[in-house]
Formats: sequence, C-alpha cells, structure tokens
Amino acid sequence: MMGQQPRTESLFYYFRLEDQIPDNHLLRVIDRHVDLSFVRERVKDFYSSMGRPSIDPEVLLRLLLVGYLYGITSERRLVEEVRMHLAFRWFTRLDLNQEVPDHSTFSKNRHGRFRQSGVFRQIFETIVQRCLEAGLVEGKNLVVDGTLVGADASRGSCIPREQLPEAAHVSRTVKEYLSELEEQNPVSNTELVSTTDPDAVLTTKGGGPAVMGYYDNYLIDPTSRIILEVEATPALFHQEAVAARKMMERVEKLGIRAESLGADKA
Repeated sequence: MMGQQPRTESLFYYFRLEDQIPDNHLLRVIDRHVDLSFVRERVKDFYSSMGRPSIDPEVLLRLLLVGYLYGITSERRLVEEVRMHLAFRWFTRLDLNQEVPDHSTFSKNRHGRFRQSGVFRQIFETIVQRCLEAGLVEGKNLVVDGTLVGADASRGSCIPREQLPEAAHVSRTVKEYLSELEEQNPVSNTELVSTTDPDAVLTTKGGGPAVMGYYDNYLIDPTSRIILEVEATPALFHQEAVAARKMMERVEKLGIRAESLGADKA
C-alpha cells in the first residue's frame, strides 16, 4: 500500500546533535585534530572585566571558519545557514535551543578583537605546526606563487593621494588609519589612491583590463600540497619576491630548511 507522509510537527523532539554528524564529516575531522580553545586566552585583554558575559569568542571563530570553509561570504547568509544546518550547529557548539549570534557581531569581532590580536595568524601557524608534528610536510623542495585578488574598489574611486584625507571626511579613526598606511604601505608613493580601499593598487595581469587589487602569495610543500605560509602584498610584480623572502624566513623558524624553491618566471 502506498504511504503518504503528512506535514505534521511534534511539540517536542529528542535527539543528540552528536549522533547526527557522520564520523568522516569535514567539520568533525577538523574538530578532532585542531584545538581552538586558545582563542579565549589570546583575546581576553580586549574584553572588559565588567558587564554581562559576551558570546564565547571560540564560538565566533568557529562560525567564521564555517563561512570560510563553505564559501559563505555574506555574514547575513552565514547566520541563516548555521541556523538551519545541523553540522554547522554541532561544530559551533550551538544547540537547537540557542540563538545564532547576530551578523553584526561577526563584523565587530572580525575587524576588532580578532584582527588586533592576530588570532587568525595564530590559527594558521597552529595548523601548520600540527602538520609538521604529524610528519606530513617534507619541506625539502618548496614552491611559491602569487594570485591576483580583486579589491572591492573601482578605478573611478582613485584620486591623487594628497586629496585622500579631505575626501575621506577625516575623523580621528581615519587619521590613524592613514598615518598607519604611510608608515607600513610599501607603495605609499603611488600617485593615485582609492577612497574605497587605500591599500589596493591598480594593476593588470595577463593582458586583461586594469583592476584594483592585491597579491595573495603562498608558500607550498608540493609533496603534501600543504600551504606553509601566506602573505598579502600590494599588486605589484616586485612584491612577489619580497613576499617570498618573508615567507621563507618565517618557515625557517619552524625548522624547515628547504633545499630548493620553485617559482614562475615573473
């Protein structure tokens, strides 16, 4: 006899999230091998000792990792996906009766506490260290390359650098940012700068149209295909060599002494 499933909703449900996630699920594997609890110690100085308890910073970090791992670039959509996805809830330690944090909370922490504390760099280095301890990295022959990443800025947003403070309607925060740019940005002598993204540089690659962008540089162990280092730079060809030197120096501190380094002719 043909069955028919009626659309009914029980008042109560009883099941464990733990039982719903397959053993080989990506998030379960990551959770098994990477301890993210250190984030609390790393960012504790950025919290007040008074007031109501905040959202656990480890939960926020796990939510952001879900977004990066599954290509969810919108923080609003990330909140919606985590609300509906059992594996996402399990990984972020949010039970079904717990509310997912507001999307604005992600922005404030990503641009504030997490960026200031350098916690993303520490996560990256922790995972690389675990790969080294597990013997996954050979480290004898490494390769390096840079990828052009477009910025959220158009060519029309570019103005002469000396006009930037006036165009930005300078507040104290903007003044500090511009001052930091002058000190740290190796291309601060460029004539034009974007009002939308002052760090971006107008560039072209492969004969295509010029765009505002950056180079995302990677140092990789080709045997294991593990990314050992990463460095973002202005989108200028000579910056690839600068980034390669920085990345090689950093991996040497991890005990990696490469015999050769492969790169393209650029």
